[in-house]
Amino acid sequence: MSPSSPDFLAGGFVQVRGAREHNLKDISVQLPRDALVVFTGVSGSGKSSLAFGTLYAEAQRRYLESVSPYARRLFNQVGAPDVDAIDGLPPAVALQQQRGTPTARSSVGSVTTLSNLLRMLYSRAGEYPEGQGIVYAEGFSPNTPEGACPECHGQGRVYTVTEASMVPDPSLTIRERAVAAWPTAWGGQNQRDILVTLGIDVDVPWRELPQETRDWILFTDEQPVVPVYAGFTPEETRRAVKKKMEPSYMGTFSSARRHVLHTFAHSESAAMKRRVQAYMISEECPLCHGKRLRREALNVTFAGLDITEFSRLPLTRVAEVLRPYAEAAPGEEGAAQAIARQRMAGDLTRRLDVLLNLGLGYLQLERSTPTLSPGELQRLRLATQLYSNLFGVVYVLDEPSAGLHPADTEALLAALDGLKRGGNSLFVVEHDLDVIRRADWLVDVGPEAGEKGGQILYSGPPEGLKDVKASQTGKYLFTTAHSEPHAPREPSGWLDLSGVTRNNLHDLSVRFPLGVLTSVTGISGSGKSSLVSGALVDALAAHFGQPVAEEPDDQDDAPAVSGTAQLGGDLGQISRLVRVDQKPIGRTPRSNMATYTGLFDHVRKLFAATPLAKKRRYSAGRFSFNVKGGRCEHCQGEGWVMVELLFLPSVYAPCPVCHGTRYNAETLEVEYRGKTIADVLALTVDAAHEFFADEPAIFRALDTLREVGLGYLRLGQPATELSGGEAQRIKLATELGRSGRGGTVYVLDEPTTGLHPADIERLQKQLAKLVDAGHTVIAVEHKMQVVAASDWVIDIGPGAGEDGGQVVAQGTPAQVAQAQESRTAPYLRAALGR
Repeated sequence: MSPSSPDFLAGGFVQVRGAREHNLKDISVQLPRDALVVFTGVSGSGKSSLAFGTLYAEAQRRYLESVSPYARRLFNQVGAPDVDAIDGLPPAVALQQQRGTPTARSSVGSVTTLSNLLRMLYSRAGEYPEGQGIVYAEGFSPNTPEGACPECHGQGRVYTVTEASMVPDPSLTIRERAVAAWPTAWGGQNQRDILVTLGIDVDVPWRELPQETRDWILFTDEQPVVPVYAGFTPEETRRAVKKKMEPSYMGTFSSARRHVLHTFAHSESAAMKRRVQAYMISEECPLCHGKRLRREALNVTFAGLDITEFSRLPLTRVAEVLRPYAEAAPGEEGAAQAIARQRMAGDLTRRLDVLLNLGLGYLQLERSTPTLSPGELQRLRLATQLYSNLFGVVYVLDEPSAGLHPADTEALLAALDGLKRGGNSLFVVEHDLDVIRRADWLVDVGPEAGEKGGQILYSGPPEGLKDVKASQTGKYLFTTAHSEPHAPREPSGWLDLSGVTRNNLHDLSVRFPLGVLTSVTGISGSGKSSLVSGALVDALAAHFGQPVAEEPDDQDDAPAVSGTAQLGGDLGQISRLVRVDQKPIGRTPRSNMATYTGLFDHVRKLFAATPLAKKRRYSAGRFSFNVKGGRCEHCQGEGWVMVELLFLPSVYAPCPVCHGTRYNAETLEVEYRGKTIADVLALTVDAAHEFFADEPAIFRALDTLREVGLGYLRLGQPATELSGGEAQRIKLATELGRSGRGGTVYVLDEPTTGLHPADIERLQKQLAKLVDAGHTVIAVEHKMQVVAASDWVIDIGPGAGEDGGQVVAQGTPAQVAQAQESRTAPYLRAALGR
C-alpha cells in the first residue's frame, strides 16, 4: 500500500485532546488507525511523552481498570497520563528499548518461549536409551530442581578455592594481608585480631607457618568465638587473655574459604561477588561437562544431538535441522510420537522463520539476554508479537531501528508491514530516515527540545512536512544535497591488533589508524562489538594497566567472555584508553547528570559562598542531598516516599515534608541570584547555561552538554530515567570537558543511538574536536551520516554469526563504498552521493 493511498484512513482515527505530559504544550492531534504512524522530532522534543507517556499509558490504564485490584499490583504500571481525553484508542502493546534481564539464566530461548517448545519436543519425540523412562519437559531445564545438574546446580561450572588462589603472595605476613581473600577493611582486621588471640603468629611470612595452621586458617568449618583486644600487640593480647581482662568485643572466626563461598552465594552486591570471584578457580563441571543438566536429560537426543548441543546451534542451523521433520508425513509405526514430532517441529520452524526474517539467525537459543543489545532484545519481542497474530492492537515501538545496520532495517520494515497487514496500528518513535520515509502518517514534534519543544509542528502524510519550515526533520528528510565531501585526515601511526579469537572472530588481524576518526561497520551480529568493545578494549586496558569497567548490574553468574589478542604498532603515541559506552551512569535515583559530570561540586561551592551560608557556617557539603545536614531527613534526600497500598502496587509520592525538593527548610533559605539549590537542580541544561553564564567552570561543562545534544535534560534528572544513548553522551561530555593533550584512544559504542540527524551533526563536531586535539576515536557505528564523514572505515562481515567475523573492506569511506563484498558499501555510496 503506498503512503499516499487513503485506504488506511477507513480505519478511523485516535483523537488526543489536551495532552500535557512532561513538556507537551496542551496539544491535540488526530492519528489514523491501521497505519504506520511515525513520531519524529529532535531528541527530547516530546515524541516519547506523546507515544508512550500519553497514548500507551492511557491504553494500559483502561485495560487495568478491568482487572481486579489484587491482580493490578502485579503489573508495572506507568501511571495515568496528564490528558483531557483520548477517543478511539484500541488496546496497546509497548515494545521499548531496554537492557536484558540482569541474570545469565534468562536466554534467547526463554524470551521467545522457543525453549519451552524444544523441551516438549525432546520429552515427547526424543530418542531415549533403551530402558530409560520418560523425562518430562521441566527435566530438560537447568533452572528447575528436576533438570539441574546436582553437582553445579545448573550453572555448568563449579567454583573452588585453593591456598594459591586465596594467598597470592606467600612471602607476606598475615598482618601484611597475606590472606588476600579476606575483606580489605574492618572485616579482615577482625579476623587477624582473632588469630592473635588464638596464639597464631601474624608477623612471620605465610610460607613459614606450619601447613596444619595454614590449612586451618583457610579451610576450617569451625567458627570459634573469642575475646578481641583491638589495638593490642600480640604480647599485650597474650597477657590480657591470661588475666581474663574485659575484651573490646567477642569476635567470631570465619575461614577464608567460608568467607569467599558465602559471599559469592549470598551477597546482593555485584561488586562484592566480583571481588571474591577473583580468589576462586572456575572449572567446567566434571559431572555434566558444562551442559548444566542431569545425565538422564542429556541421554535423550533429537537428530543425534542432546538438548544443550541443539541449543548452542545458530538459529539458522536449528531451522535447517527441524525442517525435514516438520515437512515429513507421519508414518504408520509409532504414529502418536511421529505426529507429536511433526507438529512440534512445524510450530518451532514457523516461529524460527519470523526470527530469521528479522535478521537474528546468528543468535543461539542458549545465548543469555544480558549479552544482547537493546535492539536485539526488542526484535526478539517483536518476533513474539508477529507470531501471536493479534488483530486490532496498537503496537507502540521505541526506535526499533536502533542498533540496526541499514540492511537489517529493510527486514524490520517488512516485519512492521506484516503487523499492519494483520489489522493492527503501529505508533513508532523513530529517528531513522529510511523508516520515516515508509510512514503512512508523520507526527513531527518540536521545534526544539525540552521547554522549547512539546508542540505538534505537523500531523499528516509525509509529503506535507516539506512545507513546514520550523521542522528540523523536514530539512533532512527531503534534502537531496549531500554534505560537503570530507577530506580524510592522514593517520599519525597505526595500532596492530593480531590473533584476535573471540566469539565469531577467529585469528583475525586488524590495523587501526591513530590520530583519526575510525568507524567500524557491519551488519548486526557480524562481530563489530566483539572486535572493538571486546578485544580492542581488553588489549588496550591490559597495555595501560587499567581495569576494564564493568556494568553495575552486570550478570553475576554469566561466564566471562574470554579471548586472545596481541597488541602492537605505534604504542608510544597513545597514553590512555577511554571507553564511552551505553551503560548507566548510576543505578539509583541519587545519581544524576550534575553529580556525574562534577559540575554540581562547583554549584555547591557557589551556594556555600553566599552571605547567608557564610553567616550560618554552611560548607559545600550542606548542599548535598546525599548526606545528613542539608537534606530532608524524612525522605533522606530522595524527594519521594513510597506509599504502600493494600492490594495495589506501591506508589511513589512527593515527600510531604520537603515537597520533592530533597532539602530541609533551612538549606532552602539560602539563595544564589534568587534561586535555591533545588531550583537549580530543576533547571534544564539550556536554562542553566544562561543562568551560569558568568561562572566559567560551570558554563564550560554545560556548554559541552549542549553540544552533544543534551540541552533538554534537567540537571537533577535521575540516572535511572536516562536512556543508554543519553548516558553515553553524558560520559562523552564529561570526557570532552577534561580532554587535555593528545594520545587518548576513545572507544565509542554506537554514539548516535537515539539521536535526530540534527543532533548527530552536533555530535560529529565534538568528535572532530577530539581528533583535531590529537586523540584517536574508534566508533562502532551504523549511521551512514557518521561513517561517510569518517577518516577510515573497517567493515566486518560479510554476514552475521559464523558467516561474519572477517574484515570485508577497510580504507577511506570512498574506498569502502566501492567494495563488492560489503553489505555496507551500497548504503555508504548513497550517503556519499555516488
